[in-house]
Amino acid sequence: MLSEEEETGMQKKSPNPIDVSVGENLRQFRQFAGISQSSLGTALGLTFQQIQKYESGINRISASRLQEIATLLNVNVSAFFGEAKPVAIADGASIDPADPIIRFLQTSEGHTLNKSYWKLPKRLRHQILELAQAISN
Repeated sequence: MLSEEEETGMQKKSPNPIDVSVGENLRQFRQFAGISQSSLGTALGLTFQQIQKYESGINRISASRLQEIATLLNVNVSAFFGEAKPVAIADGASIDPADPIIRFLQTSEGHTLNKSYWKLPKRLRHQILELAQAISN
């Protein structure tokens, strides 16, 4: 018995690696933001199945839709295309763009939190760190 592809003479195309990468980044940003596929779909006027297809790279995301998603997830559109290659910084250290903390700091919320934190006196910053550690334990 022939498969459907063999009968029609057509083969299923594999998703483009760039679409897969953009979809994986979408999933990471969505999960990091604590948003379900259903919630994101509803905000975009789509079904959660469509979000699944975007995240798997099966369906491509148009530029306008990607901008809409970036706005909802509070990230730059360019972040969807970033490869997870560490970036060298001073003293031989590096920053991994795939690190969730780095991704958070790239959001406007992360930027605002970081900027506000560094405006605080050193003693208060230390107390905030101790409080955060106590809460997380």
